[in-house]
Amino acid sequence: MPPDTLDRTAPSFFRHGPSPQSRLVLYAALALFLMVADARFRVTEPLRTAVATALYPLQWLAWQPVRAVEEGAGYVQSLQQARESVQEAEKQMAQMAVRLGQAEQLARENAQLRELLELRQRLSAPGQAAQVLYDTADPYTRRVIVDRGQTAGVEPGSPVVDALGVLGQVTRVYPMLSEVTLLIDRDQAIPVLNVRTGARSVAYGDPTAAQGGGMELRFTPGNADVQEDDLLTTSGVDGVYPPGLPVARVTRVERRADSTFARIYCEPLARVHGARHVMVLKPLATDLPERPPVEPPAQRKGREARK
Repeated sequence: MPPDTLDRTAPSFFRHGPSPQSRLVLYAALALFLMVADARFRVTEPLRTAVATALYPLQWLAWQPVRAVEEGAGYVQSLQQARESVQEAEKQMAQMAVRLGQAEQLARENAQLRELLELRQRLSAPGQAAQVLYDTADPYTRRVIVDRGQTAGVEPGSPVVDALGVLGQVTRVYPMLSEVTLLIDRDQAIPVLNVRTGARSVAYGDPTAAQGGGMELRFTPGNADVQEDDLLTTSGVDGVYPPGLPVARVTRVERRADSTFARIYCEPLARVHGARHVMVLKPLATDLPERPPVEPPAQRKGREARK
């Protein structure tokens, strides 16, 4: 056996040293001493600082995954909150837009009602306020339905006006509703008076005119004194419309050498496309005195012969 392989240490039963109980007591006393010394005199503070400084990079590296997870969770949560905030803001904006539209509509209706009230005070003919509900289903006519009928005392032929002028005429009456034919309807005609010249004529509806409809003075001589921007009002000779109500304004006059009559186009002053609140007047014919009885031709001839 080689000499270097021999165990030259003494057997265990020849060893001598402190017993385990002695070592426990020694280490416990040492630990107690260090605790008291550190609490009283801070003897281990430099060592603790050095160890903390040496271990800080390891602590930082160990904290990064946890920090990344927390930041990721916070980002996802903040993104969800931002989306919810955006959706809530969009809902509020939509509600505010609806309220703003309603407020503007109410403001326009209030303005129209004030104008109608001022018009009612200026008119001598009795009338009642009405609201336009909808247009008729016939696409070839220009008629609307109002919420006043026979129960409210509306009569066929009653003039209908808004705050700006004559809108049309009641052509059909139902118990709760009435049908109003607008001035721009092809079958509608109204006697008018040129305020500047005092000449009377008849304005007819022209639904084919620009901007959805207009009016035209037909059978007017080519040499008639009619100019652009002339104001046309009701003449009152028909026994339906009170005199002096604004009807239309002349927008174009065409005089042709090959025609005896001039083409005179007019624009209605009333809101024929956007009227909401109107005034239904009593027909003027109900307030006119009765016509004298027609004298038979034989009696008229006899009376003339006696003269």
